[in-house]
Amino acid sequence: MAGAQFNLSTVTIQTPDKTYSFFTEVAVSQAAKEQGLMFRQSIAPDHAMLFDFDPPQKVQMWMKDTVIPLDMIFVRSDGTIVSIAENAKPESLDVIGVDEPVADVIEVAGGLTHKLGIHAGDHVGGAAFSHHN
Repeated sequence: MAGAQFNLSTVTIQTPDKTYSFFTEVAVSQAAKEQGLMFRQSIAPDHAMLFDFDPPQKVQMWMKDTVIPLDMIFVRSDGTIVSIAENAKPESLDVIGVDEPVADVIEVAGGLTHKLGIHAGDHVGGAAFSHHN
């Protein structure tokens, strides 16, 4: 997609038991936010994509043209996870969102949050979140 720009950074997710680090592509431009992980054939378990929303807003995501299942992690501006949409169905046009403004959405491989024990209330940090701290 023309104009799609992704910066590379890191994101950490702190659970009560462990901190997980992810190599992260940050969707910078509107084109990048619209493209996201569309058409990708896979995503490594230690990789993520971050969508930054400034100012925080009610966000609606979908899986159109996304061929792999994803977990969508919705994050408040203080880094707290609001909710997780697990195993979003590939190619679905169903709208996925939360009822409160979020600063970021992080996408990881489908099922990974369950496998790692990541839940609402856990905390997100790392270089990609320096603007929120």
